[in-house]
Amino acid sequence: HYRRLIEGISVYENVPVSYIFPSNGAAEVIFRIALSLKPAYALLTAPTFSEYESALKTVDCSIKYYYLNESENFNITRSIFDEINTVDVVFICNPNNPTGQITDNNLLEKIIAQCKLSDTIVVIDECFMDFVKDKEKFSVCHLLKKYDNLIVLKAFTKIFAVPGIRIGYCMSSNEKIIDNLKKAGPPWNVSVPAQEAALAAVNEKDYLSQSIEFIRNQRKYLIDEIKKLNITSYESYANYILFKINDDIDLKEEFIKKGILIRSCANYKNLSDKYYRIAVKTEKENKLFIEILKGIMINR
Repeated sequence: HYRRLIEGISVYENVPVSYIFPSNGAAEVIFRIALSLKPAYALLTAPTFSEYESALKTVDCSIKYYYLNESENFNITRSIFDEINTVDVVFICNPNNPTGQITDNNLLEKIIAQCKLSDTIVVIDECFMDFVKDKEKFSVCHLLKKYDNLIVLKAFTKIFAVPGIRIGYCMSSNEKIIDNLKKAGPPWNVSVPAQEAALAAVNEKDYLSQSIEFIRNQRKYLIDEIKKLNITSYESYANYILFKINDDIDLKEEFIKKGILIRSCANYKNLSDKYYRIAVKTEKENKLFIEILKGIMINR
């Protein structure tokens, strides 16, 4: 029953143990949510993380999209209220992947409250929330007790840089939801090494604070340097940056020639092949990226 793991997460997140479902990475939770809820209709923002759509399609769920506007920096606005009354589940990634934008906490609570009236489940994916300075101002974990239609999704994969270990979890005050998640897949879904890695990670307080500060400074450096090249770059709260190239150039292929892989966002709904996402990496790697980008833009 992963008692030690759940107790460790409970202390880390400051929520009761009964709220927690541990998983083989965040992706497993997403697929279990789809299988256990079997929603007929869902609402997704666009662009956002593609796994939500993949999971929902496995249960033949019809998907509506709330298109985020570039002119509004890809932020969710109150216009989303026109879409949420006719769906069974809403997925919101916060900070959003790939835009890096964060949704106002007050607006999120209003969305959750509105969804509660229509028995709509709200899944808030906070897998990148640990990168946010003063995350308590933005996380909705404090709303779990108040709203039993809320599921908060988290992962150790991102902030602790252990993607291959596969360890994630979700939280909900709704006992029926937690129980159904357990039934929606095989038992023994979390390995012993993953449990031990998670238990070690939750005690790394200095690492967390140092990482947040380092990423914040390096992210600012990257965004500032990208903007100097007259490239549209969007502010981000996570450990990645979205930017847009207006020139006719395949930037991904140009970087591959230099042995560097960047993420083309062409396959994201509501984005095009003009958009790219990069990770905030070490100072040396970030400077190398900017140096190569300058060379590509000058010689295009």
